[in-house]
Amino acid sequence: MTGTDRAIIEKVIVHKVGNPSRGEELKLSQNPLTLNDDLVKSMLSKYFLGAFNENDRYHFTHLNDIELNEVYNYATHIFEKPDDFLAYSALIAQFLYSKSTHVKVKEGELYVALFDKIWIEEDELQAIGIFKSESKETFLKVFPHGTSYEVVQEEGVNINKLDKGCLILRKEKENGYVCLALDATNKNNEAQYWIKDFLQLESIVDSYHSTDDYLTLCKQFITEEFPSKFEVSKSDQIDLMNRSMEYFKTEEKFNIEQFAENVINHEDVIDSFKDFKSRYESSKDIALEDDFDIHLSAVKKQNKNFKSVLKLDNNFIINIHSRRDLMEKGIDEATGHQYYKFYYDEEK
Repeated sequence: MTGTDRAIIEKVIVHKVGNPSRGEELKLSQNPLTLNDDLVKSMLSKYFLGAFNENDRYHFTHLNDIELNEVYNYATHIFEKPDDFLAYSALIAQFLYSKSTHVKVKEGELYVALFDKIWIEEDELQAIGIFKSESKETFLKVFPHGTSYEVVQEEGVNINKLDKGCLILRKEKENGYVCLALDATNKNNEAQYWIKDFLQLESIVDSYHSTDDYLTLCKQFITEEFPSKFEVSKSDQIDLMNRSMEYFKTEEKFNIEQFAENVINHEDVIDSFKDFKSRYESSKDIALEDDFDIHLSAVKKQNKNFKSVLKLDNNFIINIHSRRDLMEKGIDEATGHQYYKFYYDEEK
């Protein structure tokens, strides 16, 4: 996230939140942190704010009424009555504790912070941050001992690795605020308590999320559904992966019919793709737009996930960027080995 150096931390408090299903406790602090050291403030700002993607935006929701979303209400009260920060930070910790019963939820420190001068798209905003640290790392501390030095082991938090976070921007309250969120320790979605159960956030439907969701859909279709429904080689999958990414890199707008015709280009595969899209939407409980502006930041983020690497046994690794028509696959009748031929004009 850009502009973190200008952010002002007004207040921070730390609570200890365990998993009640394992008998772990909730321990509430009685006072905010004393922040007299500018270096510590700077390190906390980096730890709290540095990992967020400011394009990846969410808002609070509720099945019945946004006013019934607990964290939304606690945040609103803190914005309007900052003197009640201590009491409402405790309510946030208590609510998180009640949602921390999944077997994979780890005990950790919960930080609640009040910020001023958070800059987003030239807007200077107040914000409330809710962060949880679950992972500890081991450090060696060297210290003088007489005329020599000694080393001891200590555990601490890596300020470059925020585990879980939510930044609630004081903007668009009527729509559930604009929020930034991340869950770095739950990439496989085993326990969705942070985003779904605790915060009850949904992605804001915009060009960034539409682009990001469609690229995720494309990758899953190509790597999972495509080879299971059709007789295709790994190089065919890579070719479709490359053509999909190239479409998003070169087009300004996405249109599903244009994408299907220009990229997929086979009627049976197109039907399979659209069927997979419907099942994907149902499983994720989202509705994907069929026409939207392509957001280049989302393309850049996803580009590293679209790997164009062909691995042949343990002997060869080949990067394929384009031109499937310059590749030929076959089987050598004498040896029974499979082979690829690659045609090119010059060696670089």
